[in-house]
Amino acid sequence: MLNWANQFNICCFLDNQHYNLPHHSFECMAAAGAVQTLATAAGTAFHQLQQLYEQHHDWLFGHLSYDLKNETEDLASHNTDRIGFPDLCFFIPDVLLQLSEHELVIGTFDGRHETVFHEIRSTKPVNEAGQHLATPIHNRISKADYIHIIQQLQQHILRGDCYEINFCQEFFAEQVAIDPLQVYCSLSNTSPNPFSAYYKTGQQYLLCASPERYLKKEGSRIYSQPIKGTSQRNLNDAGEDVKHKEHLYNSAKDRSENVMIVDLVRNDLSKICEEASVQVDELFGIYSFPQVHQMISTVSGQLRSDIHFIEAIKATFPMGSMTGAPKRRVMELIEQYEQTRRGIFSGAVGYLTPEGDFDFNVVIRSIMYNAASRYLSFQAGSAITFYSDPEKEYEECLLKAAAIKKVLGS
Repeated sequence: MLNWANQFNICCFLDNQHYNLPHHSFECMAAAGAVQTLATAAGTAFHQLQQLYEQHHDWLFGHLSYDLKNETEDLASHNTDRIGFPDLCFFIPDVLLQLSEHELVIGTFDGRHETVFHEIRSTKPVNEAGQHLATPIHNRISKADYIHIIQQLQQHILRGDCYEINFCQEFFAEQVAIDPLQVYCSLSNTSPNPFSAYYKTGQQYLLCASPERYLKKEGSRIYSQPIKGTSQRNLNDAGEDVKHKEHLYNSAKDRSENVMIVDLVRNDLSKICEEASVQVDELFGIYSFPQVHQMISTVSGQLRSDIHFIEAIKATFPMGSMTGAPKRRVMELIEQYEQTRRGIFSGAVGYLTPEGDFDFNVVIRSIMYNAASRYLSFQAGSAITFYSDPEKEYEECLLKAAAIKKVLGS
């Protein structure tokens, strides 16, 4: 299915990886080829997306770049972007594949359902052999510089500029040739997470193993599931693994970080939801993934009848788990102290339905690759508070990057 979709210049493959988490919809979906595409920069991007939907009322697949903050909050991005995804890109697919537990549904614009089915059946499976980079992976920020930056951010917190900030660093390799599909399959095997995505627009590739949902709309109900809080798993000792899980649940630091973001999400949803309808469905839920345990909370609300669902996305973007609080000020600090433009990283990939529902992930645990320039990049970050230990925050970034380095043979 994925190998077949990859022949197109633009495609989006979303994989649940057999997780049955709350508000689960499809096991996997693939959108391939474009009947119409919108690719645009921040400014009027959300308005253009709304116009495209209202014109067609069709399926739309694509992404929201983190740098749409420049539209939602009237900010600017000055750091270098070496990958080159547009700030916003959505397309009406030529072919849509929906796989549930018992059936594959094929939708096409020209009625060639049977042809597509037979092509998929005859397509060879992906060669999942690992790849090893011939060039080294570098850190954009040295450990000493990272620790110094965290200390500076803690001074901002002490002065009252912010309460919590998500700070990220880039790992990169230059002049490297990879098979993106093969690397994605290796990444999925190493880190099979419920919001995984293989996303391709021309020469830009996103290979995503995200465990986090940004925002989902089902009918008139909006759901957000921010992640804050991570602990390493011990797969060799079940008893120790349970202790790690319990330690995460009881960690005052992680609870503090998580509840700050929950409050931010509640505030975002209150702008677009019916009065008194915003609620915390689950607080401090602990979910286990192949490498880590994560603390996940669920917040929901009833969308106001006078709010267009595209406006609901705009009002809550970027997601609080990847910014901090208060959102606008920390995004200014992120721009000041980070050294790489985030681009699609910490943005979102997902889809809109003809009925006006949607589901988007958070782009983390991801490899970005520009095949034209042969530049490969991935980023990792953590939530910084006044009580954060800079050394431990650095180690958390390395933990999150470890699975990707393993996939790349580095």
